[in-house]
Parts: sequence; C-alpha cells; structure tokens
Amino acid sequence: MERVGQQDEEQQAGTAQDDAATWDCLANRSQAERDYWFMGPFDGGIPGMVRRVRRILNVSQRGLAAILKVSQSVVARWETGRTSPRACVVERLLQLARLRATVLDEDGQEVGPMRADGARTHGGSRYPAHVDLRATGWWVPRRLRAMTSVEAFACRDRSRRTGDPAVRYRLSSFWKRVERELHGTPDDHPALGQLAAEVRFLDERREARFQRPAA
Repeated sequence: MERVGQQDEEQQAGTAQDDAATWDCLANRSQAERDYWFMGPFDGGIPGMVRRVRRILNVSQRGLAAILKVSQSVVARWETGRTSPRACVVERLLQLARLRATVLDEDGQEVGPMRADGARTHGGSRYPAHVDLRATGWWVPRRLRAMTSVEAFACRDRSRRTGDPAVRYRLSSFWKRVERELHGTPDDHPALGQLAAEVRFLDERREARFQRPAA
C-alpha cells in the first residue's frame, strides 16, 4: 500500500509539472518572449474589444450570445481570434456598450465616413467615391443636350424648378489632378441641394453680366 501511495504522489507531482509547463503562462516561453510580454500591456484588437464589451455589459459569453442571437461558441471564437465578427456586428456591440469607434489618420486627426446624403445619379446609385463632383448647369437628357429645341428648354426649366443640377466629374487622372491643384481637394461629395445652389449662383452671375450696361 505504501508503494502504491508513493507512486500516486509521484504521478500527481508529474501532472502538476506538466500542467505548469503547458499552462497559459510564461513557463514555456523564451526569454525574448518574456521580455516582450513585460513591455505590455498591448492592444487586444477585436478579441479584446469583444471582452471589453462583455465587461461593460457585465454578461457572460452565453449572455452576449443571447443578446446577439448567436451561439456561445461563436462569441468564444471571436474572443480567441479564430474568427472575427462582421462590421455590422461590431457596430452593434459598440451600440450595446454605448461606445463610438473613431478612425484617426497618421497625424492623429479624426477621419469620418463620407456623408450619407451625397448627390446621386438619376438612377439612384452613388457617384464613385474617388471622383470630384461639379455642377455645370441644369440637367437635360443626353439626347437633347446638343439641341436648342422647345423640349430642351422645357427640360432645363423643369430642372431649375425642381433643383436638379447636371453633375459632372473627371475620369482622367491628369485633369483631376489639375482641378485639385486649382481648386483644392474636396473633402466629400456635396449634397444635391448644395450643387443646385451652386448652379443658381452661376445663373445669377450670368444674368448680372448680361444686364451690366455697356461702357
């Protein structure tokens, strides 16, 4: 019996040593890895942010999973970095914790998203994000742009009444660079109302020029 008890104690000691070597600590790391660890703390990334949200909400993985209507294993994979939540889920997590994500450029200045009410094409789609929009007049269908018919003038008058400007942009990188050097780089796409106001201003300048008495 004494021999058996001694073997059990040796096995328990060996198990404890194995656990110490495989446990998530510094025992099985190199000196360089330990030095790096002691330089912390470090940004936990998305896994750390998911854990931060859980801490703010004071819920378990299962509790957060119930709120998001996902399984507990999904939350566990987020926190271990095996998978990442989609952008809409990250936004939902921040809303739950009453947090707001901020994007900074290399100078530390905050960068916001492009406006949601930017001008759109007549088909309802957005203009390409990398182009600079400019208003050139009131909108007329393509088939009537080179004409001076009654129909063309009627379309132009209707566009003026409804505030529907003609929007153009450069596709040539050379001419876009020239315009940006002359007028600066726009921060965003303007709203349709802003472009319409620009065309009205151009109309006023044109009318004032025509009404100016000859010298």
